[in-house]
Amino acid sequence: QVQLVESGGGFVQPGGSLRLSCAASGSIFSVGAMAWHRQAPGKQRELVATITSGGSTTYADSVKGRFTISRDNAKNVVNLQMNSLEPEDTAVYYCYCYLKTWVDMRWNSYWGQGTQVTVSS
Repeated sequence: QVQLVESGGGFVQPGGSLRLSCAASGSIFSVGAMAWHRQAPGKQRELVATITSGGSTTYADSVKGRFTISRDNAKNVVNLQMNSLEPEDTAVYYCYCYLKTWVDMRWNSYWGQGTQVTVSS
């Protein structure tokens, strides 16, 4: 029905950069807010950044000034540019979309499968 496919995770040294992307596909009628969450080992999943359909953004305090979320509404893609990465950013990153499908015309939440980001020297 709906798939969220993430890409761009990997291994990087402290101070490095990575760019995550997530593409939503399927029976999509409309996409609302999109976001990135992350979950480190032994910790709860936390919200990293959000972006509304109009382009308004919010960030967790821990990533402000280092991460930038963006989206391409025509392609139903959300990106996360991560700069000045720190070991504390190591986690599985999950894409989130709030969208409406042609199937039932209801708003629902959808998650990607997660992509690993490891920051280490």
